[in-house]
Amino acid sequence: MSEAWDYQIRITLEDTCAAVARRDPDDPALAPLAAVLRKHDAQLKCQFDAFAGYVAEAEAEGTERYPLYAWTKATIENPAKEARYVKSFTLYVGGAEVYARDLAEALEADLRPLVGGAIVTDLSKHDTNPANNPQPPKRYR
Repeated sequence: MSEAWDYQIRITLEDTCAAVARRDPDDPALAPLAAVLRKHDAQLKCQFDAFAGYVAEAEAEGTERYPLYAWTKATIENPAKEARYVKSFTLYVGGAEVYARDLAEALEADLRPLVGGAIVTDLSKHDTNPANNPQPPKRYR
């Protein structure tokens, strides 16, 4: 019997659009994307900003309670990774970071026509199966 996993959609935005989305996701330059997000009650969350928020929270609350702190801090301090993650956005649906497969597939289907255009350069769907997700390198465990 297979497990029922939750899913998450991530998109990569064109450089200029990524900077705009981080400042103002309702900017008219992002109108086609914003229309899809509204239809699905979805919001953008920049992955770099999420990582930086995790690090800041860990430092304020005590890093011992944040198992991914060292790995995440190393990521945001690496200029090459910063350049990648400032363009990468996780899509939350109804405020949730992960959601049912049918919600993810509907969102993915409506976003697919935007891929390769002026706003969205890439789209991916991820599941919560631990076997399909990266684990911290040994030096960060």
